[in-house]
Amino acid sequence: MEQYLKASEVIDWHHSDIVELAHQLASDCESSTAMANSWSKTIAKQSFEWVRDQIHHSSDYQMNPVTCSASEVLKHKTGYCFAKSHLLAALLRANHIPAGFCYQRLSIDDQGAPYSLHGFNAIYLPEIGWYRVDARGNKPGVDAQFTPPQEQLAFSLQFAKEEDFPAVLAEPLPIVVSALRSHTTWDEMFHNLPDIDHNQKD
Repeated sequence: MEQYLKASEVIDWHHSDIVELAHQLASDCESSTAMANSWSKTIAKQSFEWVRDQIHHSSDYQMNPVTCSASEVLKHKTGYCFAKSHLLAALLRANHIPAGFCYQRLSIDDQGAPYSLHGFNAIYLPEIGWYRVDARGNKPGVDAQFTPPQEQLAFSLQFAKEEDFPAVLAEPLPIVVSALRSHTTWDEMFHNLPDIDHNQKD
């Protein structure tokens, strides 16, 4: 699990603002609720819901700038799905909870092509193993929740060329980081979302 706890340039969980928020989220869990559930599950739920609800999805809210690192997401309170997953992983790792990255390939407009990657997280919960969550932010038609062991992600597959990649990665895909670093406005990013075909998924 060590690789799923590391800090990096993108998952910069040693940043003082992230450490402060992670500790706040953990302290909020020291209650009767925490007594009834495992410590890690309670903090994971609290962290997931905070990122889902408090960080605005860039294209939903048409917010700039395009963020990438966890600290950038927290500073600007906005991010694409990928960036929000970076912050959630950082908050979890700051509380010594292993977290990784998962991806789907989805239709951008729910009508088939064009397609793009969609990023979310997997959290290691001792009682069930890897559990996937999607903190991209809810809206009409999107209702992602933390309900282990049942998975309730933001999106399900609808088309033959969509795909749910099963791997749990320790670091974000380079193509995702490159896209986030290459664009500065939400609409520029929206028209250049990263994609990957089936043969490249590994």
